[in-house]
Amino acid sequence: MNKSVDFSQPQRQSLPGILVMFANSLQKTVRALWPMLLIWLVKFDTLNKLVFFGSVAGVVVLIGIISYLQYLFFTFHIDEENGEFVIQKGVLNKTRITIQLHKIQQVNINQSLIQRLVGVHKLEIDTAGSDKKEASISAISHELATILKERLINHSQSELTENAEKNVEEITPTSFIKIGLPSLIKIGFTSNYIKSFALIFLFFTTIVENLQQLNAEVIDEDQVTNYLDTLPIYTSIFIVIGFFITLILLVNLVRTILKYFDFTIQKSKQAIILSYGLLSTKNTLLNPNKVQKIKVTQNYFQKKLDVTTIGIHQASSDAEKVKEKDQIEVPGCAEIERDAILKLLLGQLPQKGTMYLPNWRKLAVNTFFFLLVPIAITLFLNHKTEFVTWNDWFMYTAIFSVFAGVMLWFSFKNYKLFVSNDFIIKQNGAWDIDTTIIEPYKIQAIETQQFFWQKATNIGSVTLSTAGGTVSFTTGNYTEIKQLVNYWLYEVETWEKNWM
Repeated sequence: MNKSVDFSQPQRQSLPGILVMFANSLQKTVRALWPMLLIWLVKFDTLNKLVFFGSVAGVVVLIGIISYLQYLFFTFHIDEENGEFVIQKGVLNKTRITIQLHKIQQVNINQSLIQRLVGVHKLEIDTAGSDKKEASISAISHELATILKERLINHSQSELTENAEKNVEEITPTSFIKIGLPSLIKIGFTSNYIKSFALIFLFFTTIVENLQQLNAEVIDEDQVTNYLDTLPIYTSIFIVIGFFITLILLVNLVRTILKYFDFTIQKSKQAIILSYGLLSTKNTLLNPNKVQKIKVTQNYFQKKLDVTTIGIHQASSDAEKVKEKDQIEVPGCAEIERDAILKLLLGQLPQKGTMYLPNWRKLAVNTFFFLLVPIAITLFLNHKTEFVTWNDWFMYTAIFSVFAGVMLWFSFKNYKLFVSNDFIIKQNGAWDIDTTIIEPYKIQAIETQQFFWQKATNIGSVTLSTAGGTVSFTTGNYTEIKQLVNYWLYEVETWEKNWM
C-alpha cells in the first residue's frame, strides 16, 4: 500500500470509475423510464426496430460521454492550511464542496456489485450539519480509500504527509467482534415483520396496477377465488395467513443476510470500523465520542435465542431524519457481544440506577384511544352500512380486543425510566422492547410539559433532545421530573467531556 499519498494535491478518481458512473447513469435512466420501457417491451412487435435500437444506442453513447466528462472534471484534496476537505466537480455547472475536517463524524467505504466488478469503492463523508451525505467519491481504490478515511476521521491538522506511514501503522485495525451466519438467521426470522409486510404489499400492488394498465393477466383471479371457496372458511384464512407469514419470514431472512453478511467490528486508534454486506459491501468508520444515542432492541423470541440488535445514532442537524441517516445497526449480537460493544462505545457497561414508572392514567388514555375508539368507529360504520354480519363483527371485535388489550398492557408494563449518575435509560415497547441509552452531558435541550388537567394529579412529561434524536418520558410524577431536570441541567453545565 502506498502510505505516503499527498492529499494536498488534487486527486482524480480511479480510471475504471468511468464504468461505474456510466452504470449509475444508465440505471437512473432506466428507473426514470421503466413504465415506458415496459410498454415498449409488451408492444415490441409493433415498434419500428430501427428507430427503437437507434434511440437506445444514442442514449447509451450520450451517457458514456457524460460519464467521461464527469470523471475528468472531478477532483478532491485536503487543504491542510485551512483544515478542509475539498471536492470540485461539474461539467457545465462547476461545484466546489468544502467540508471542515473537525466536523466530519463518519466516513463510509461502500462497494456495490458494479464497483466490485471493476475493483473500486465508494467513499461517503457524513457531517452533523446536513440531512444527507455531505460528499461522496464514487470510484476510488481500496488502499487509497483506507488511507483517506483514516486521515479524515482523525482530522489532525498537525499531521504531515511524510508521517502518514507511521500514523497508519499506529491505527492498524484489530478484530473485535464478528457476527456469524447463524446469528443473522436468528435475527432475520425474528424481526422487521412490519417493514417486510409493507415492502411485500407495495411490491404486489405496484405489479398489479401496472399489469392492469397493460391489460395483462398473469394470475387467474377467478381460479384462485374458486379454489378458496371450495375450502372451509377457517382453512382458507389459515392458508392466506400462512402464505403471507412464510413470505414475510423469507423476505426478512434474505434482506438480513444480503445486508449484514460477514458483519465485522474492528478497533483502530481513535475509531470503530464496521464492515458488512454480501452483494453490496459497506465499510463504516465512526468515532465513539460522537455517538449520541444507543438503542438496544430485543423481543421474546430473540431473548430465547440470545440475539439482539443495537442501533447507534450519531449527530444530525435534522432530528426527524435521524433514523434514515444516522442510525447504524449491529444485528444478531449475543449478550456477551452486546455488553462488549456497549463498553466500547460508552467506556463502561450502563447501569440502570433509580427506576421511575408512569402513572396508571397512561394505560387508561392508551386504552381509550387505541381500543375503545376503534371499536366505537367500527360499531358506528357497521350500524350504518352493515359491511359484515353482527356475529362476525362480535367475533372480530373480540379478537381485536384481546390482542390490543394484551399489547397495551405489556406496553404499559415495560414503560420505565432509569436514571444514574452517568446514564439515562428509557425502556418501552410491547413486543419489541427498546432500551434507549443516552449520557446526560450530551443533552442539548430539555422540555417539560404539563397540561392544565394534569395539575390536580401532579403528572407531566419531559423530552430530552440530543444531536442524535430525542428521548421522552410521559405521564410521570411531575415533582420527580422537575427534580431530575434540575439535576441534568447541572450535569450539562459542569461536565468537562466533549462529544463533538
